[in-house]
Amino acid sequence: QVQLVESGGGLVQAGGSLRLSCTASGRTISAYVIGWFRQAPGKEREFVAAITSSGGITSYADSVKGRFTISKENAKNTVYLQMNNLKPEDTAVYYCTITTDAEYWGQGTQVTVSS
Repeated sequence: QVQLVESGGGLVQAGGSLRLSCTASGRTISAYVIGWFRQAPGKEREFVAAITSSGGITSYADSVKGRFTISKENAKNTVYLQMNNLKPEDTAVYYCTITTDAEYWGQGTQVTVSS
């Protein structure tokens, strides 16, 4: 069983920054790929970014490339999503996810970007 807790969301003006955190318990994240997804009102959940177990390879959705950075700190069992130059279309609930013996999701953290 893995528990994921996201934090760091909030209200920010367009052009601002936020750093989201996803802390895992019940399993070390160092051996697994971790991903961030988001879901805006009325839309399907979409991929945002992912990072490999070693942290050496990252992947981003085209819509966030150059603005978002995913990283991990294995010692804290935590993955981060640094979000810069935020846009109103980034408004969504952001979730982290990990697949070990099963697929686990956090409860999400709300990000709201005002224009």
